[in-house]
Amino acid sequence: MDIYEALKERRSVRKYASDPVPEEKLNKVLEAAQVAPSWKNKQCWRFIVVRNPERKEQLAASMPESNPARRAVGETAPIVIVLCADTEGSGDKDGKDYYMLDAGLAFQQLMLAAYAEGLGTCWVGLFDEEKVREACAVPSEFRVVALTPLGVPAKQPSPRPRKDLSEITYSEEWGHSFIS
Repeated sequence: MDIYEALKERRSVRKYASDPVPEEKLNKVLEAAQVAPSWKNKQCWRFIVVRNPERKEQLAASMPESNPARRAVGETAPIVIVLCADTEGSGDKDGKDYYMLDAGLAFQQLMLAAYAEGLGTCWVGLFDEEKVREACAVPSEFRVVALTPLGVPAKQPSPRPRKDLSEITYSEEWGHSFIS
């Protein structure tokens, strides 16, 4: 699959078919995350693959009822992946905690690889971290950064509106119009 197609066509999926995720596809998705870039190559990320229905329900219970991904996490997706990051295992330079960027890069690669394998994902950030930590026995030196359901999409969501390139890009300095 062309990388530009994956970048443009990947969507946040919240409705999943009951099909299981083949192990070879799961491994490819995790391997894509494994090779992500990180600050000083520290690779601070860790992934917990959750299949157990009771544990998935615990993860869903960590989310507010208003979270549209709650049902996917607790019921419809065959797998939920929990993204954790070692806060000391990355870097902190000038007040910037690089573990968040490193974890985000790995998760983005995981989500793009999932799309390339015909699977759906949805970045979930609205949850009670302590409840997730407890459900998955996450050690105290790690932060729970995000969750994603993973499975075969029941349907492919429509594209969401994006800001025009001219609204988000400047030339040379802030406020100077970028013209391509």
